[in-house]
Amino acid sequence: MVSRIIPVEPFDLVIFGGTGDLARRKILPGLFRRYCDGQVLPGARIIGAARSEHDDTEYRQFAADAIREFGGGRACEDGTLEAFLENLSYVTTDARGTQGWEELASRISNDGRIKAFYFSVGPGLFGDLAERLHSYGMADADCRIVVEKPFGRDLASARTLNATLAAHFNESQIYRIDHYLGKETVQNLMAVRFGNMLFEPLWNSQYVDHIQITVAETVGVGGRGEYYDKSGAMRDMVQNHLMQLLCLIAMEPPAKFDPDAVRDEKLKVIRALDPVEPHHIVRGQYEAHAGQEDAHPSYRDAVENPRSSTESFVALKAHISNWRWAGAPFYLRTGKRLAARSSEITVVFKDTPHNIFGADAGRHRNVLSIRLQPNEGITLGVTIKEPGPGGMRLVDVPLDMSFAEALGPDGEDPPDAYERLIMDVIRGNQTLFMRGDEVEAAWAWTDPIIAGWEARKEFPKPYESGSSGPTDADLLMQRDGRKWRGVSP
Repeated sequence: MVSRIIPVEPFDLVIFGGTGDLARRKILPGLFRRYCDGQVLPGARIIGAARSEHDDTEYRQFAADAIREFGGGRACEDGTLEAFLENLSYVTTDARGTQGWEELASRISNDGRIKAFYFSVGPGLFGDLAERLHSYGMADADCRIVVEKPFGRDLASARTLNATLAAHFNESQIYRIDHYLGKETVQNLMAVRFGNMLFEPLWNSQYVDHIQITVAETVGVGGRGEYYDKSGAMRDMVQNHLMQLLCLIAMEPPAKFDPDAVRDEKLKVIRALDPVEPHHIVRGQYEAHAGQEDAHPSYRDAVENPRSSTESFVALKAHISNWRWAGAPFYLRTGKRLAARSSEITVVFKDTPHNIFGADAGRHRNVLSIRLQPNEGITLGVTIKEPGPGGMRLVDVPLDMSFAEALGPDGEDPPDAYERLIMDVIRGNQTLFMRGDEVEAAWAWTDPIIAGWEARKEFPKPYESGSSGPTDADLLMQRDGRKWRGVSP
């Protein structure tokens, strides 16, 4: 199977925060990989902009080092890296002042090329950047801006940010990026649901017992301690990443694969979410690795706040009040310092209504597991007869489809999420980006949950690093006669 690489039109891309960690780890290596595959054509102009003093040569060296470290091995192809670097330049720019803006404007084309501006900076600078793009004549009706999370820390701040951007750009120009939506398997989730008659008739509470969504990380807060302690897992992960996965798994089929049609259906899911009861929420904080306190400190030591009440783990049970999902709970779980790095959506179907094989055969149910990372793929558990004589002994076996194996060479090295999403920006396709009303609806559901545990003055439950989280999270499922899928690589 040969993947189709469709080149994008020539473009100008300005990366504000062009020397930051995101640019180094994801944006520049991602653009290079698209260049290697022939999707980004020679002549594209990529301009880094930040406060630090650099010239073009120094920035190209910065980009070369980043690509060698995070580019996935493509940097060793003879001549390719050097050719790509010719497309890069740099302008020292003060987001809140006047330095660099005239020079930046002089490097932006007015010949009808696509113009995109990546705001890889804190949201406090969004308004300043937007205002200066207009005042220096770089923003026209066809340009696009990309904004990173966090998009607000509550409903009020999200509304303020939306209003700030709306003062300078219309909604069709704003690309609110969530890299989870760019993952190959996340998009395959839509293909599995809406491209196969096999699944969609069963995709409802009549046949589905419950759905689990887990995003587990082995890392701690690392160098993000100051930010993370003001945010926590609920704001950092649930409100955006897990909410988006929930929407894709639960939404109604859109009329067509169109940006607004898809996002309309996602919005309906968020608005149908019930408030979460306090006893349906578990928060946790990781402890240090025993004997490795210096290398792997506890959460409170990592954030240097011995009284921190910020959660590094959240598990909750949510309900969607609509005809499709009434009665089928959704269990969401995310945390740091867990047993393995794993992102998985699990659809657990109901038992057969009547067991014809007798009590000795046991009860069996089908489980559809969609692995987002690592080892992207889909597994469907089916019940078969155990081999050998002695009657109908039933056993559950997986029908396993690893994308790397099923798709051959094309599945071994899929584009990174940022690669795909940046190309979608250049194409003008907003399907995998959040709309303003979608963001606000997610915060409207999240805010009361956070306000509730703050009012109750609850502290997170401690859990061991390398575990699956606090024991209370297991009890959340056990009370319902269910259990979490194991956190495994």
